[in-house]
Amino acid sequence: MNFSPTTHSSAGHSYLLIISLLSLLFLGAPTTFAGENFGMVLHGGAGTISKGDMTEEMEAQYRQKLTEALEKGHHILKKGGSSLDAVAGALIILENSPLFNAGKGAVFTNNGSNELDASIMDGRSLQAGAVAGVKTVKNPILLARKVMEKSPHVLLSGEGADTFARGQGLEIVDPDYFYTERRWKSLQKVKARENLGEPEKSPDKKHGTVGAAALDKFGNLAAGTSTGGMTNKRYGRIGDSPLIGAGTYANNETCAVSATGHGEYFIRAVVTHDISALMQYKGLSLQEAANRVIVDKLTALGGTGGVVAIDKKGNIAMPFNTKGMYRGWVDKKGNITVKIYRDE
Repeated sequence: MNFSPTTHSSAGHSYLLIISLLSLLFLGAPTTFAGENFGMVLHGGAGTISKGDMTEEMEAQYRQKLTEALEKGHHILKKGGSSLDAVAGALIILENSPLFNAGKGAVFTNNGSNELDASIMDGRSLQAGAVAGVKTVKNPILLARKVMEKSPHVLLSGEGADTFARGQGLEIVDPDYFYTERRWKSLQKVKARENLGEPEKSPDKKHGTVGAAALDKFGNLAAGTSTGGMTNKRYGRIGDSPLIGAGTYANNETCAVSATGHGEYFIRAVVTHDISALMQYKGLSLQEAANRVIVDKLTALGGTGGVVAIDKKGNIAMPFNTKGMYRGWVDKKGNITVKIYRDE
């Protein structure tokens, strides 16, 4: 007996059901369904950010650039791109802007150079890549991803990392590319206070690190972080941004997190991994875990800064203990929200 797909008999329905079940058995169930949740959250640094210190024009520039980065991430995710692609795509935009302490806007070290750090992590496989102290790579987040995907290592530093970048065909720039008058003047101010014997008011009044965390349509999480480090830093100092578990962490079982703040404290508190661990081992929600680590643990240590995070269900958290944090998020419908100050 032959049955058409439009047959209304019970036998016809049974036949179609059997065919559907056999298709799933041999071809596998779909890996994604239309309408599944996805989204992204990002930051452009935390610190002493008050409305009184910001001109309307400068504030508009920050909001526009954060919005542009979120739009890029959403476009990638909406088209079915991976969370890794979305994170990297969004961070490239922030690295190319002189507004943020990453890439083009990197701060200067004590000897007048720019040293860049970055990391990225894949929540699906727990693979990660990172670089520290690079000086000629236009987009360190892309180099971190190359380390993850094209090398057996997790972290490369200094000249070796720059050499690896050239071998991978990444865009290389003259170190002068990273020069901005704004950052150079900041270094001179810090040095002038230092010469007068004045104590440092803060290791970094504004932690301009950039970072992002994303969930894609396939349920995969990823996080990335990029920074120019600390103004006037010496001795090859490396902060938390390129350190997996401190500045960046992602695990499909829990969440993806990127941090910004006084790196030494984030390293000591293994901030990003700690948030994931509290979710995995204690069953805390993303918001509960993030608050426990930032509001309680980090603050008690004397550290300042914050994180942006997204969990496997698309929930987001953005706790910080400073006056402000450049931050924003976008949902699967493309709705974008950008905030700067604490009281927004």
